[in-house]
Amino acid sequence: MIFIVCDLAGCDRLWSSRYAQLMQDADSKSAQGDFERAINLYEAALDDSPRCAEIHYKLALLYDDKLNDPVSALHHFRRYVALAPNGPHANDVKNSIKRDEISVLTVLSGDSVVTRSEAARLRNENLELHRQLESRTGASRSAAVDKSAAHDTSSKKTASKKGDRSYVVQSGDTLVSISRKFYKSRKRWKEILDANKKSIPDPKKLTIGQTLIIP
Repeated sequence: MIFIVCDLAGCDRLWSSRYAQLMQDADSKSAQGDFERAINLYEAALDDSPRCAEIHYKLALLYDDKLNDPVSALHHFRRYVALAPNGPHANDVKNSIKRDEISVLTVLSGDSVVTRSEAARLRNENLELHRQLESRTGASRSAAVDKSAAHDTSSKKTASKKGDRSYVVQSGDTLVSISRKFYKSRKRWKEILDANKKSIPDPKKLTIGQTLIIP
C-alpha cells in the first residue's frame, strides 16, 4: 500500500510538472502569435479538473479574439462556467456566451443565418488566413505598409484634430481584440469600425501595418 501511495504521489508530481511546462509553452506561443500551436498545447494540458477552467478561458479568448471562431469559443466559455461558475472571469464569460450565441446565428455583415456547415467553413477560412499571415515575408509586410501609407497619414491627422487615438494593426489583430485592448471590453468594436469605414472594406480582414482611428 505504501508503494502504491508513493507511486501515485510521484505520478501527481510528474503531471504537475508536465502541466506547468505545457502552460508555459502555450502562453509563449500565444504571445508570439502562433495561435494554432498555442491551442494544441493548451488542449494537451486539459484534464477537466477545476484548475483547467483557466485553460478553457484562454482557449475561448483565442478563438473569440484572434481566430474569429465563435463556435469554438462558445464551447470553451461553457466549459469554464461548468468548472468555475463563480470564478474570476465568470461574469465576463457569461456575457461573452450571450454575444457569441448571436454571432453564431447571424453573420456580422448581414442578417443571414449561419448553418453548422457554414460555421465550420468560416472556421477553416480563419485558420487558413492566420497561416497565410504568419507565412508572409518581411518584404510582403512592408508592401502592405506602403500600400496604406497615404491613408495612414490622413488617419493620423484626423485623429490628431479630433483628439482620437491611433493604432497600427499587428499580426493577429481583429476589431474585437483591439476593442478589448483599448476599452477592456469587446463590445465597442463597432465604434472602431464606424470610425474607419473608408479604410476597412472587410471588418474580418484587417491589413497589417494599417493605422486605425480609435474613437
